[in-house]
Amino acid sequence: MSLVELIAQADERGLAASGLGCLDRCVPLLGDAEDDETLRPLWASLAEGGAGWGETLAAARDRLADTVVDGEAAELVRRMLGATPDGQVPGDWRGWADACSVAALQVHRMLDAGGVGGDAPDGAAGVREGDTEGMTPLVAAELRRQTKILELLASGAGGLRQARDLSMEGRRVLRAVVSRRARGRA
Repeated sequence: MSLVELIAQADERGLAASGLGCLDRCVPLLGDAEDDETLRPLWASLAEGGAGWGETLAAARDRLADTVVDGEAAELVRRMLGATPDGQVPGDWRGWADACSVAALQVHRMLDAGGVGGDAPDGAAGVREGDTEGMTPLVAAELRRQTKILELLASGAGGLRQARDLSMEGRRVLRAVVSRRARGRA
């Protein structure tokens, strides 16, 4: 099943975890490279059925508001964070999860040293539909994580912890890429 199909079939909790996972994996681009705790309260809120989501989201936004990292990839991450539903409007989750999926794939394509035409949004859309020709390694890994998270959450309640673990793994990978690029510029 393609990523687009998995998102179309996901329930609200799966959509929230999918979008949060995409955001969590991309947070190192906002200069939060050494802190794994920024979005942890949102994962905990999700595990508790969404209790306190709005407050924990506001705290995460406040914590990340002072980042000074520039660039198109960082701007995509800021947009993901800014568009995160506060939990009050049920219909927002699918659109947000879908947009986060596309943005996370674009971010990974931009950062992949082997990427060609890295920021083309149609490339991310094609990958999500199953067109993996010419896909770079970093994008392939992100696609696998997004797909696996939606599959885990569709299979039952125990999947949230595994989804968070997959996101942490992806964050470590992206943090290493960001660090390597920073050393290369220095």
